Parts: sequence; structure tokens; C-alpha cells
Amino acid sequence: MTVPFYVSPEQIIKDKADYARKGIARGRSVVVLQYDEGILFVAENPSRSLHKVSEIYDRIGFAAVGKYNEFENLRVAGVRLADMRGYAYDRRDVTGRSLANAYAQTLGSIFTETAKPYEVELVVAEVGQAAEDDEIYRLTFDGSVADEHGYVAMGGQAEEIAEALASSWRAGLTLDEGVRAAVAALGAAAPSPPGPDQLEVAVLERSRPRRTFRRLTVDRLAEILGVPRPRPPAAGVADSPDEPATGDSGDEAEGT
Repeated sequence: MTVPFYVSPEQIIKDKADYARKGIARGRSVVVLQYDEGILFVAENPSRSLHKVSEIYDRIGFAAVGKYNEFENLRVAGVRLADMRGYAYDRRDVTGRSLANAYAQTLGSIFTETAKPYEVELVVAEVGQAAEDDEIYRLTFDGSVADEHGYVAMGGQAEEIAEALASSWRAGLTLDEGVRAAVAALGAAAPSPPGPDQLEVAVLERSRPRRTFRRLTVDRLAEILGVPRPRPPAAGVADSPDEPATGDSGDEAEGT
């Protein structure tokens, strides 16, 4: 009788965590920070159609890094949960904390019960009526959730970006100052800061009546950053020879 191969639970969990961290570290980064009129999302993402930053509900936004198909499944599930809860009870019953808890339970179950963990990190942010009421929750691949304040960086060179933000972020930044601080922090971990056409930027704007989420255009980003507006590619010509034919931003292959 052969003896079955044994691996300790501690080793299994460590291997899963290492696997997930490596996948996330290969991806492009996302910065989420508070500014004077709401919450700002800045992501390195040259794709105009495959989003890393999205609206979940009226005052709640979502940002993710990692495998696109995995965090897109989570985003869709969050939208459905929020819509169902808002319809069955009241729109005010849909909160960032409840969605963060739901995501934490889902990610924790996937991490412990399946062979392959999700290679994702998430931020769920809710803009409040005042700056002190803003909520930013960061969720990791194992279901851990942290309540962040001021700013948070995920993916890629997150530690270097967070260090750069620590020296540039302050309470009460304007939108333009917040965008420039986020882009400069992203550039601190790269040879040069990303250009407007390499960014996906959105805000949860406190003053909007109900649906607070809106995206910033490339023209607006170029104006904020003080750089020329990127020219659109000629018809039938790819943006770059390295861009995937599907229009993916490279997130699936290298992580986002």
C-alpha cells in the first residue's frame, strides 16, 4: 500500500499566497485617493474598453488589479448584489462596507476552498456627504479587508508608489492636484510618468445629486497634466505593435 503524498496546510496556504502575489505584481498599478470634492481613481490602462475602474452603485466605485476575467466577474457580481439590495430594501441600504464584506467572504472562500486563488486586489470606495464620511476599503486575494484613509496603491510597484504618495498627498487636494500627484507617484516606479492616453481616470464627485461616478476624458487629462493632446491613431492602424489584437490592455497576459 502506497503512502499518499502529504503537504501541510501551512505550506498549501503559503504556496497559494505566493502564487497570487506574483500574478498581481506583474500588473499595472492603480491609485485611489481622496481629494477635496470626492474620491479619485487613477489607473495605468491604455485600453479604452476594458476598464479597471467602474461604478458599482450611486455613490460607490470599484477599482481592481490582477487578472481581468477574475475581477470583472467580481465587479458584475457586486453590481447585481447592489441592484438587488437597493430594489428589495432602499438605495440607502447599499453601502461600501456591505459590498466590501461580501467581496471579502467571496475571496476568502475562493482562496481556501479552490486549488487556484484569484490573482486580484480590489478597492471599494464610497463617497460621503463630507470628506470625513468617505470610505475606502482595500481587499486582497485571501479575503483580507482593510479600511484605508487618504490614499491607497495596488498592483505593480505598489510600495514605491505608496511612498511617493506619502510625500505628496495632503487633505484638501484639488482634483487637478490629485491627478498630478497620482500620476507622479505612478511615474516614480517607472522610467517616466504615463501619458494621458495610458491612463484611466474617474472620480466619485461629492456634489453630484445621486450617481456620483464620472470619467475624465483624455483631453481633460492632457489639460491637467500640461501636455499636448495625444493624436488619435489613423484608421486601421494599431496603437502600438505590442498591443493585443483583441484590444486588451495586456492585463490578461501580465496581470493588471
